[in-house]
Amino acid sequence: MRNSPFWWILIGFMLLLDLYVFQAVKVLTQSAGSRVKLFIHIGYWAISALAVITLLILPYLHFTQQHRLVRNTFFAIIVGLFFSKIIASVFFLVDDLRRGLQWVAGKLIFSGTEGETMEQGVKIARSTFLSWTGMLVGGGLFSSLLYGFNNKYRYQLHRFQFAFDNLPAGFKGLKIVQISDIHSGSFTDKHAVHRGVEKVLKEKPDLILFTGDLINNLAEEMNDYMDVFNQVKAPMGVYSILGNHDYGDYVAWPDRNEEHQRKEREAGHHLLTPLQQANLERLKSIHGELGWKLLLDEHVTLERGGDEIALIGVQNWSSKARFPKYGDLNKAYQGSSGYPFKILMSHDPSHWDSQVKPHFPDIDLMLAGHTHGMQFGVEIPGFRWSPVQYIYKEWAGLYQDGNQKLYVNRGYGFIGYPGRVGILPEITVIELI
Repeated sequence: MRNSPFWWILIGFMLLLDLYVFQAVKVLTQSAGSRVKLFIHIGYWAISALAVITLLILPYLHFTQQHRLVRNTFFAIIVGLFFSKIIASVFFLVDDLRRGLQWVAGKLIFSGTEGETMEQGVKIARSTFLSWTGMLVGGGLFSSLLYGFNNKYRYQLHRFQFAFDNLPAGFKGLKIVQISDIHSGSFTDKHAVHRGVEKVLKEKPDLILFTGDLINNLAEEMNDYMDVFNQVKAPMGVYSILGNHDYGDYVAWPDRNEEHQRKEREAGHHLLTPLQQANLERLKSIHGELGWKLLLDEHVTLERGGDEIALIGVQNWSSKARFPKYGDLNKAYQGSSGYPFKILMSHDPSHWDSQVKPHFPDIDLMLAGHTHGMQFGVEIPGFRWSPVQYIYKEWAGLYQDGNQKLYVNRGYGFIGYPGRVGILPEITVIELI
């Protein structure tokens, strides 16, 4: 990517953005002393230059698994600065449009009014107000992203009671804990991760369901966390599925060569390379070593109090074109129609609208993850917002259509941005009633 035209266009845009924001910096520092003004101006350009230089050299630096958090942190800071400046520039642009309209009006209609002066002791002009507002809003966004670094292990319990008329009597009061999106390759604090597992076990659930993305890319990412997650146990078992990251599709496998691409063209669909397949097989065995039952387009019977229900698990299936469709719900569902109640584990919530609701109306409850709530947003009573909602209709929490329910877990781990703002890591506790 670093050699693509887009990469250099992005760098050029960042530099132009820095020049634009600097104009506001000059307005806000014009009344400061010469030394203070020089210090602020030099500091601004030093930080901006450091951000661009870091972005340029990051792709050439090779980080071990243990030090990737450093890379991700630097990258997150750069991205945070970039978007903070864009947000601030919206306010600057509004002011520039106002200035432009005033100038045009002065030239064409009110001759002599196009000028604008800033005199000492005069009430703050609106342009200064907008500049300060832009700086404060942009600075607030950047500060929240920095603060979010402290939130990545702040596991939150979300408790629900789900009522279903067709739930067999033997399953009334069943306690399920759902966890999702562990992303073990992002962890750097084993004790903090273990504290989250302790929260899960403290709930004493009857059943634990993990809805995909155990790793970021490679099965070896679990090596240091096997003795943490093998403690995740429940009387009725722990069941798991695969998420989009579990297949290793985001790795530049050395055997994804021209020969492999030729085979893909002949097959007409995405194929795993031999190395990628070996990585996936190792990950599957890890689920077994943890004591988890990995469901691969299949269903199992759960028994309790003399009654039975079906638990269905599919491989990753998404309505989004950029994700290969590995799952086969028809295969997983086959033979389960006779059960009075069905729970589906499917990693990507877009599966619900695209296939589950229209074709499987007797699936009562679907559990998903995948979105992480984008690890950024606002959740207060009566109001929820995250940028991910413009991509995923169902992105966090409970959704219902008729008798069918979908719950989207916000994720146990994190990826990319090593933090969370407003959308904290989640452990879901569900009681069926």
